[in-house]
Amino acid sequence: MAQNTITTGGILRDARSRYRTAAREEAGAHGAYESETRRQGGAPRAEVTVERVTPPADVAVLLGEGPVVLRARRMYDGDRLVQLANTWIPVDVAEAAGIEQVDTGAGGIISRMREAGFDQGTEALEDIEQSPATAEVAAALGVQVGDLLLTITHQGQTAEGRVVEVTRHILGPGWTLRYGVPLD
Repeated sequence: MAQNTITTGGILRDARSRYRTAAREEAGAHGAYESETRRQGGAPRAEVTVERVTPPADVAVLLGEGPVVLRARRMYDGDRLVQLANTWIPVDVAEAAGIEQVDTGAGGIISRMREAGFDQGTEALEDIEQSPATAEVAAALGVQVGDLLLTITHQGQTAEGRVVEVTRHILGPGWTLRYGVPLD
């Protein structure tokens, strides 16, 4: 597998390895973003809020009706805000995994879910689309209202097919996404 590299001053999000336990927990990192950014010489940090909410309709379809735990993150490289990420988790999963606190420890929520019996299995589903920046997103990420930004919607599910997290990542300028595709 190719080594992660810095890409023209941006951040490389490498889907080929980011969800592997060793990569998420590397050097005590609290998740994939932290370990990837450190590996590229960046200075990752996140501002996190956690609350119980009613999820958006498209998320409720995947997680089921009723309240969920929302982990809203503003993710930085140094002082530069580079990503907004909202993660919705069923309340029973969040309680069992102990992930309603801000600091979820090495490996982040995916490692805590695995330890609680909600291992996300062998693959992740991610939809990537361009979405116009709202006024709030534009102000946060330093772009113009209506600018098209990459939005990744990640679904993590157990081997039995239960969706245990939905995360919507809105990426600011300067990202490179790397994927590997089997060529059977």
